[in-house]
Amino acid sequence: MTFENIYLLYILLVPFSLFAFLVLTNKDALERVFKKRVLKRISVEDSGVSSRVRNATTLASIFFMIIAIANPYIDRGERNLRVSSLEVTIVLDISGSMRCKDRYPNRLEFAKLKIEELLYKLSDDDIMLLAFSKNTYLASPMSDDKDTLKEVIHGISKEYLQGESNFETLASVLKNKLKSRSKIVVIVSDGAQSNELINFKKVIKSEGIKLYAILIGTKDGSPVLDSKDKTVFNGGKIVISKLNMSLANVAKESGGDYIIADYGAENMESIAKKIDSNMHNSIKSSSIKVRDKQVLFYYPLIVSILLLLIAISSMPSYSKRDKK
Repeated sequence: MTFENIYLLYILLVPFSLFAFLVLTNKDALERVFKKRVLKRISVEDSGVSSRVRNATTLASIFFMIIAIANPYIDRGERNLRVSSLEVTIVLDISGSMRCKDRYPNRLEFAKLKIEELLYKLSDDDIMLLAFSKNTYLASPMSDDKDTLKEVIHGISKEYLQGESNFETLASVLKNKLKSRSKIVVIVSDGAQSNELINFKKVIKSEGIKLYAILIGTKDGSPVLDSKDKTVFNGGKIVISKLNMSLANVAKESGGDYIIADYGAENMESIAKKIDSNMHNSIKSSSIKVRDKQVLFYYPLIVSILLLLIAISSMPSYSKRDKK
């Protein structure tokens, strides 16, 4: 057995020893005047527990309290504790094309709804949220607080939508962010042209990232809207944004998968199961050394409290008659 706070034991025992010596060797007023034999003869009745025994009981209570404060324990040595958790990075496309209304009420709000569904399908996994268009933004660091993540998602409104999707910038951010993390990425987007995904595809492959794509939109497409919800024209023609499947191919080649999001909840459950099925390959695991201790402080603490109760209960009581 050893003590965790051994320094407190030494600090407190020194003044306690001095105090105990003074208390136990100190005589009361009658003992100073009469000898023990005489005092015993002139005593009218036995008052029960003597003050000396009561003082000794109180001192013993204090002693065991000091032992409890020093925190005694039995050291059982070190053991390896394996820690593992699945970390998922969710990326939301906030480019201008997410204003399109081929999904109700628009692609952005529909995508946010799908992410919220996915959050609660991923059980206790740690999740990081990124948003990207021309640049990539950290919306939330790794967290398992689903309610907070939901509030962050709610805060991404159509006012943030801008420009086109820059997958090259996204690739660079993912490369830096996932250096020492699980390389599972879920991207929620309406896709991109294959020529825009060349460098993105290279990074996904070189970094060993498993990509899961949740594609938002329809193959028939919808007119692109500007920040004032006005239809965008190019050369006198309405600009149409259609769902592009090139991102789905990148996801499949990475060892991940893709779905085209619809209004049902089944496809979110499907993609969550696919992510979990790859957990044993992409899970972040480590082992840490911990010292196995059996704490014993409560034993001296219990003894201390019992002795204190005995000392208090043995104190003489004075009636009103005695006071008069």
